[in-house]
Amino acid sequence: MRLSLAFVALLALALAAPRTGLAQTSPFEGKTITIVVGFKTGGGYDRTARVLARHLPKHIPGKPNVIVQNMPGANSITAANHVYNVAKPDGLTLGTFNRNLVLAQLTHVPGVKYDMRKFAWIGSAASETTILAIRADLPYKTFDELRKSGKTVVIGATGPGANTYDFPLLLKDLLGVDLKIVSGYSSSSDIMLAIERKEVDGRAGSYSSLQQFIGRGLVRPLVRARAIEPGIENLPVDEDLAPNPRARAIMALRSAPEVIGRPYVTTPGTREDIVRILREAFRNVIKDPQLLAEAEKAKMDFEFIGGDETLKIVNEVLLQPKDVVDDFGKYIKFGE
Repeated sequence: MRLSLAFVALLALALAAPRTGLAQTSPFEGKTITIVVGFKTGGGYDRTARVLARHLPKHIPGKPNVIVQNMPGANSITAANHVYNVAKPDGLTLGTFNRNLVLAQLTHVPGVKYDMRKFAWIGSAASETTILAIRADLPYKTFDELRKSGKTVVIGATGPGANTYDFPLLLKDLLGVDLKIVSGYSSSSDIMLAIERKEVDGRAGSYSSLQQFIGRGLVRPLVRARAIEPGIENLPVDEDLAPNPRARAIMALRSAPEVIGRPYVTTPGTREDIVRILREAFRNVIKDPQLLAEAEKAKMDFEFIGGDETLKIVNEVLLQPKDVVDDFGKYIKFGE
C-alpha cells in the first residue's frame, strides 16, 4: 500500500508538469512581430505603426518584440502583395497600407496580387477623415472663397490611388476648383516640407496626419470628406457640394474606406487562435493609458474598429454596381 501511494503521487506530479508548461506557452514567446508599412518613414501610417509597436508587446502573451519595416512602392500595393503572398501565415508579419487598396482591387489595377477579403483582418487602429488644407498665409479663409477666387492653387501629392491625390482630383474635376496637382512625393512628410518651403500651396490627407500642422498654424483646413472627427465638424463636406447624383456617388465611394483609416491585417491562412490574440491585443493597446498619453502629445487619434467590421466594409465596397465602378474608374487611378 505504501509503494502504491508513492507511485500514484509520482505519477500525478509527472502528469501535472507538462500541463503547466503548455499553459504558459504562447505562439509569440521569444518571437519578433514585424509591422510592414506600405509607405516610407514620417507619414501617418508610419507614425501610427511606431506608436503601436512601442506598446503592443505587453498586450500580447509571450511579450514578443515588435518592429516596423517600411516597404514603400505603388502606393503600398507592394507591401500588401508581400504580406499576402510572401509572408508566412504565422501571425509574425502584420501589414498596414493605403486604406484605398480595396479600391485598387475594385478597379482592377495592374499589379494587385491580393484579395482584400482573404486577408486575416485584425482591424483598424483609427477612422480617418480626408481633408484639404492650404497654407495659412494664403488669403482664402473658406472653401467657398477658394472656389470663387479664380486663382490656381498648387497641391502636392504622392500619386494616384492615395488620398493626397484622389481627393483634390475630385474637387477639381467634379466641383470645378482650380487646383494644380503635383504628384511624385514619396510620403506626406515630404509634401509638408514642400509646403514649409512654399513650393506647393497645400495638400490633402487624413485629418490626424495634418492636425499637428493645423495646430502650429502652418495650414488651414477648408473641406472634408463624410467621416466626422472632433475639431472639423463644421467644415463643408465634399459630397454635399456635388452638382449631381453621379458626382455624389463617385465621392461617396472614394470616402467609403475611411472608416478603416489605419488597416491592420496578417497573412491569409493564419490560425484563428493567433488572429484572436492579435485582435484582442489591438483592442487593449488602443485603450492603454501610456499609448493614449503619447498619442495626445503627438496629436494623434486612436480608435479600434474590429476585424469583422472592417471586413464588412471591404465586402460592401467590392459589391458596388458596375455603372458606379465604371464612372469611378474614370477618375481614380492607382500608380506611382
